[in-house]
Amino acid sequence: MTDRTLSSSAARAVPAPPAPTRRFLTERMQSFLFLLPSLIAIAIFVYGFISVTFYISLSEWRSATPNWNLRFPLFDIYGDLFSNTRFQIDLRNTVVFTILFISISVLIGLGLAILIDYNRRWRIVPIFRNTVLFPYALSFIVTGVAWRWIFNPEAGINQFFDLLGINSFLVAQGLEPLKPGWTTDPTVILQINDALNLIIPGASDWRVALGIPVALIPVAIAAMWQLSGFVMALYLGGMTTISDEIREAALIDGATDFQVYTRVVIPLLRPVTISVVVILLHVSFKIFDLVFAMAGTGPAFATDVPAIFVFEQMFKGNKYNLGTAAAIVMLVMVALIIVPYLRSQRRSED
Repeated sequence: MTDRTLSSSAARAVPAPPAPTRRFLTERMQSFLFLLPSLIAIAIFVYGFISVTFYISLSEWRSATPNWNLRFPLFDIYGDLFSNTRFQIDLRNTVVFTILFISISVLIGLGLAILIDYNRRWRIVPIFRNTVLFPYALSFIVTGVAWRWIFNPEAGINQFFDLLGINSFLVAQGLEPLKPGWTTDPTVILQINDALNLIIPGASDWRVALGIPVALIPVAIAAMWQLSGFVMALYLGGMTTISDEIREAALIDGATDFQVYTRVVIPLLRPVTISVVVILLHVSFKIFDLVFAMAGTGPAFATDVPAIFVFEQMFKGNKYNLGTAAAIVMLVMVALIIVPYLRSQRRSED
């Protein structure tokens, strides 16, 4: 028997892979082929565009005519960005708006959810719930236009101070009438520059006043009005997963209704609270249309946000490298919140 015959016989003697293995590989290949179009689209229209945006931020593109040549030193544009006084104000406004918006929205949304859950047997509850949730169906542009009129110093909420006689009473007492400027007021209250000067020498001489811009407060109120119903809905969904047996056990142990909510229900809603905070952070970091329609950049950039900065630098000033650099900074800010949240969610699922 020749060597060729022996090798062919040995090859025929090798057992074929079992059918389950071949079926598993076939199913994996089919799954990959089904996902391939979506993966290609994401690679091009998400990560590809992000890469192009990052490249433009490093380029010399500072006019209506594209200039793809890299600017050296390579990351010098980011130094220009963070030394820009307006962008520093925008970062301050983002932090202040985020704190005001999230804290008020969570407190009001949770309070409304507890109120509805406690009185869920009332017939009027569905109407009340839908009424509170209705603003979430509106666009930020509509909300901004409506609340811009409400906080108009001449024709909005200030008129109620006259109708209710508050200003007449103040004038009779020799005081100034109550006429807040709202979105037209450039004042920054509760400044902490002097306090930071004890820790960081020279903080009192910074060009940006670290505090709460008065003009930004009405914007945060308008955003809270629109999103608090959404927060309420998320908390109500979380409350439906808490069994009545747990609440009844707490009541049997002598807990009051207030203690049931503060010591049982709210701690069990911690995953919902984390999701709510992450979603609202995402909204606040990317806010544009509400601020643009309601107040614009505001007096002394008191209501300016990074998204408006990007818009004006790119489409009004034709400074595409500076605008895209600000967009990359915004992307990093959002990623620092979203990526850890997604990783923690994946770990909890595993």
